[in-house]
Amino acid sequence: MAAAAAVLALAGLPALAADIPPPDTVVTSPNVTHVLNVPKPAAIAATINTDIAFQGDYAYVGNYGGFSIYDIRNPRKTTPVSSVVCPGAQMDVSVYGDLLFAAVDSSRNNDSCSSTGQSASVKESWEGVRIFDISDKANPRYIKAVETDCGSHTLTLVPGKGRDRHRNVYVYVSSYLPATNFPDCRPPHDKISIIKVPLRDPAAAAVAATPVVFPDGGNETQPGLLLPTTGCHDITTFAEKDLAAGACMGDGVLFDISDRLNPRVTARMTDPNFAFWHSATFSNDARKVVFTDELGGGGGATCNEATGPNRGADAIYEIVKGQLVFKSYFKISRHQDDSENCVAHNGSLIPVKGRDIMVQAWYMGGVSIWDFTDAANPREIGYFDRGPRSAGGGGGIWSAYYYNGYIYGADFHEGLDVIKINDPLTDSARHVRTERLNTQTQESYHGRRHG
Repeated sequence: MAAAAAVLALAGLPALAADIPPPDTVVTSPNVTHVLNVPKPAAIAATINTDIAFQGDYAYVGNYGGFSIYDIRNPRKTTPVSSVVCPGAQMDVSVYGDLLFAAVDSSRNNDSCSSTGQSASVKESWEGVRIFDISDKANPRYIKAVETDCGSHTLTLVPGKGRDRHRNVYVYVSSYLPATNFPDCRPPHDKISIIKVPLRDPAAAAVAATPVVFPDGGNETQPGLLLPTTGCHDITTFAEKDLAAGACMGDGVLFDISDRLNPRVTARMTDPNFAFWHSATFSNDARKVVFTDELGGGGGATCNEATGPNRGADAIYEIVKGQLVFKSYFKISRHQDDSENCVAHNGSLIPVKGRDIMVQAWYMGGVSIWDFTDAANPREIGYFDRGPRSAGGGGGIWSAYYYNGYIYGADFHEGLDVIKINDPLTDSARHVRTERLNTQTQESYHGRRHG
């Protein structure tokens, strides 16, 4: 169990050194409760937690060493069911029916779960997407590997349209960092890979298209970029609206995905304050999109006074006549210790009708719950945080998502945190239930079953 929680008031003022929590201590705003911490299962305890997907009564937590399945029927008694040891960074996970998809962006000597690291300069090396059958939660079964150019840093599931919805699911694979000595990852790499997965025969999954996103090479010259654009870091789709948002290193883009195998860029944006366009989240009506900036690559202490409020932040855009219109930045105002890596990272909407409220991970900045209903004036309404690690080094919460009444946070080292917010602004969300949540595959919560 985590250290005893302390409660700090939301002052809305920059933190002083005295405001930084003691090492390993959990602190929350008055409206947030730390329900439970579940340590990482022993099989993958030595490697860090990453992304989370949900389906039914289960949470699927990615880890550089593989993934774990948790029973969350009673969130207050969340329990590990099984762990699959299958190393390969960064194990971004999504689920669909009885299938789990895992992204592998570290070059391996083969595609098996017993593989070891091997340079991408070796033609026979493998990286890409692994597919597992998760129908038996206690014994997931590895059924297929699909190699993709430059591997798979992240992946996004996209259901088919019309009758095709029951036949196929598509996987948009984001990858980058080509090199002239990598046989399967040579520049220019201004594209994504699309895997077509026949639902009745997932072992037949294969790359079906590799559309070029940036025919002109993308944003390569802006001062302050972490890396020039060579593909996308992450894509979020809103399939029912045939829309997607791409966080593509030096560029933010909107796609028309009405043709699943031929996504078409319809809007594109750069930002002099952004170092690395990392991820995207649409509002429920798809009239806004929040992009995150991974300043420092996630390893830097960027939530401090020296960095300021406009770098390493979220950027909120309204979508007006198909184009992106900048409205404001949002960044947590709770300054972190200079030993704490902190940056805007993975989050999801809280399903509140008529409002735009998001929960978001900030690595060692913890978890922020914030309201961007007024796109020009976003504000934090709750938080969960830990003090610096007494063991030293970086860490924090990689991803934090709201699912069926609770917030789940995957912490690098501490395991899975279960958190609850009780606030008049969010209380109505507890009545909204969904059967699946892959945050990069957004679905509107209008008309979903209410408990």
